[in-house]
Amino acid sequence: MSSELISFTLSYAGASADNNQIDFYDVSQALLGFQRSLALTSHLILTGEIIIQAPSLQGANIIVAPPEAGSWKTTATIIVGVGSAIFKLGTASPDTPIGNLVRSGYDYVISETLGFHVDFNSTLGKQYDELHGTDASVHKLSQSKFDSLIEKCEPAIKNMHRPIIASQTATEATVTSPNRGKVCQIGPILNAETYDYISYTRRDDFPTDVRGMVSSYNMNTFKGRIFAVEEQRPIPFELLESARIMPVIELITNSLAINAQGSYLPGAEIRMSAFCNYSRSGRLKSLSVVEVSAIAE
Repeated sequence: MSSELISFTLSYAGASADNNQIDFYDVSQALLGFQRSLALTSHLILTGEIIIQAPSLQGANIIVAPPEAGSWKTTATIIVGVGSAIFKLGTASPDTPIGNLVRSGYDYVISETLGFHVDFNSTLGKQYDELHGTDASVHKLSQSKFDSLIEKCEPAIKNMHRPIIASQTATEATVTSPNRGKVCQIGPILNAETYDYISYTRRDDFPTDVRGMVSSYNMNTFKGRIFAVEEQRPIPFELLESARIMPVIELITNSLAINAQGSYLPGAEIRMSAFCNYSRSGRLKSLSVVEVSAIAE
């Protein structure tokens, strides 16, 4: 059986990490978060399904090399078996369509979790369209699937900050991956600011009207994303109990269906009345929706 090899390196710098020393407990929790986020992302891309427990990873194994000297770092390699019906690409090169999908998927998850927007259609969406045209066995995944994955990976990515925040034996962390002979950064640099974003939320006292087009929605969790016109980026939202009614859900799913056909088509834009949730720096993180209404044409 041939296999794919896709490597990611998590490295810590600053403070005692520059001298190859880092708090044992904190880095153990960080590595668990690293492994979990990689496993959940890989499983979704390989099978089209989201798992809850990292040991349930199917179609691949994740192995780890000993930490390296210099700034404290360790490399995890995902070994994807491609002899099954999942993928039949037959190569061990890391610069393959599947390797690029996993790399882009992990970049999307880390970036969006930490408040850095990635255009899904021009990255993962484009790669899926190109790969699906040559290999029908590839699971073409929607943005809503990856948005659901982000919810599951958030605690793991938060734990990857532990050496920076708890013991402060490092000041920053970086995830990298080799691609086409270069070392590419995956997601933003992890530091005190990104931890602040993921861990702190301030909610407004009163609802605000937000106009936009729904880009993803999960009927099971009542969560999704809306491309907010004023922000010019997708914002996560969750329907509060009072808004989980059929007329509201119909407006959301209708906006999603029309928006999927092309931006700014008639009927795609809706108005959400929601409590705005902000990071400590004042960046809008998410919306807690109390009401949804149509916008008259």
